[in-house]
Amino acid sequence: MRTLTFAMNVSVDGYVSAPGDDLSWGVGSDELFQWWSDGVARTDVALYGRRLWDAMSSHWPTADEAPDATPAVRQYAQRWRDMPKVVFSSTHRAVDWNARVVTSDAATEIARLKAQDGGPMEIGGATLAAAAQRAGLVDEYVLVTAPVLVGSGVRFFTHLDDWVNLELVETRDFPGGVHLTRYATRH
Repeated sequence: MRTLTFAMNVSVDGYVSAPGDDLSWGVGSDELFQWWSDGVARTDVALYGRRLWDAMSSHWPTADEAPDATPAVRQYAQRWRDMPKVVFSSTHRAVDWNARVVTSDAATEIARLKAQDGGPMEIGGATLAAAAQRAGLVDEYVLVTAPVLVGSGVRFFTHLDDWVNLELVETRDFPGGVHLTRYATRH
């Protein structure tokens, strides 16, 4: 059985994006970017909601072709293109870059994918992750917390019907005051 990890950048007050899908509040560093890139290399299948897919697919397929692309950006772009991806959307019918679209019930499809043999899966996008959370399918939560309060927007955690008990399994600090916490779900 595969494991499912929900990992995103998050503000101290719990938002993954500010109003208007604004992500400019994030605090980047070469070290953090390499951590995200290495995570993509370890991921067997990435699950995307439509909005996150639109953001990622508008940039990463050709990011390595930019004249100022660093070696790290080129590496990430190649890893991202190669990684199998599943896009959950009721509006998209076709996607590129080693991805496929699923229009059926997200929780059912995620449970089916988890039951298969294979390596780890990552889920991105708060709305999609919320469906997986409510169905009890998330095994790990990774919060990469930036030292900022954004006040409103899209929350990392949405309303849950029941408590989810977690065990802290890793912490790590990055430049700029960014702090990573990784929790495993206790069943």
